[in-house]
Amino acid sequence: MERFRALDFMELEDEFSEEERMVRDAVRAFVDERILPIIGKCYDEGRFPMELVPEMAAIGLFGPTIPEEYGGQGLKAVAYGLMCRELERGDSGVRSMASVQGALVMWPILEYGSEEQKKRWIPKLAKGEAIGCFGLTEPDAGSNPGGMKTRARRDGNNWIINGQKMWITNGTISDVSIVWAKDEQGTVRGFLVEKGARGFSAPETKLKWSLRSSVTSELVLDDVCVPDSARLPKAEGLKAPLSCLTQARYGIAWGGVGAAMACFDEALNYSKTRIVFDKPLAGFQIPQMKLAEMATQITLGQMLATRVGRLKEAGRLSHFQISMAKRNNIHMALQIARACRDMLGANGILLEYQSGRHMCNLETVYTYEGTHDIHTLAIGEAVTGIPAYR
Repeated sequence: MERFRALDFMELEDEFSEEERMVRDAVRAFVDERILPIIGKCYDEGRFPMELVPEMAAIGLFGPTIPEEYGGQGLKAVAYGLMCRELERGDSGVRSMASVQGALVMWPILEYGSEEQKKRWIPKLAKGEAIGCFGLTEPDAGSNPGGMKTRARRDGNNWIINGQKMWITNGTISDVSIVWAKDEQGTVRGFLVEKGARGFSAPETKLKWSLRSSVTSELVLDDVCVPDSARLPKAEGLKAPLSCLTQARYGIAWGGVGAAMACFDEALNYSKTRIVFDKPLAGFQIPQMKLAEMATQITLGQMLATRVGRLKEAGRLSHFQISMAKRNNIHMALQIARACRDMLGANGILLEYQSGRHMCNLETVYTYEGTHDIHTLAIGEAVTGIPAYR
């Protein structure tokens, strides 16, 4: 029985290199020592623990796959995935902050920016000296980003941007926002809008019961004037922001596994020590049935994430495969969080336990970066060859 570790039932440890395990263990220790002791209080207070930003930067949580020449670590996909898994084992909101910083700000600057933009922004973002956000979603354009209403009008060597973005992680605390807008010809373009720009504001979204340890904001652009040098020169068309989302969804697929692992571990330990009718809760058939099903689904999620990571490293990963991983693993994590909260009984609503917090957070992760249903349609298109979006 010693061989069957609940959170590594299929001995996937053998699939990871020494470097990958070292990266994972470093982030795991950071989560255990620095995030878990304070995250319940942060969630209760509705604040992101900004005091941890320098430490997050120091252990390479911001843009770890970015080349070393720009301040990243040049890590491969699976090592990055393990980082996301461990970080979300702490909290989805904390993982979201790091994911946006790396996959949705640093990566598009690297991929679509000028050399000047790369050298100016990426090293600062990697060190946590600057925070960034990604402005794509709008009040009336979520699953259909092509329906965005934000507009950018050319004015000599400048651009005038008008519009509104919603549900923007990091918005209020950001020093630079990547804002996507349609030009006068209807082409989607990306712009680097700096904090303090005239006509630009980022009010924080309050009264949330999910992702309370993450900063969520609006972006309001009222005749914001930026120079042409603030435009991402290689970003032209909707494919550019969608490619950024593909990078982020990859990390989310790993993160969901981490949240599920945290909930399962808590419920397993609780059920072994909670005495009901003179024996541990874990000794009854129904709790064992639940734990066996959860262990199976987590294992399948781990295997799916690892396979997707290896495909990404080989340059063979498609956005349809990422849709399957994000859809499956977040659905799995949410179902497990709900089951674990139930197994904890009344204790499940207390913030000294994790499962209820993860359950609430995962309701948001289930929706953002492509809803469960939209990813279902993406997979449907892949297997039938027929798009059903409209």
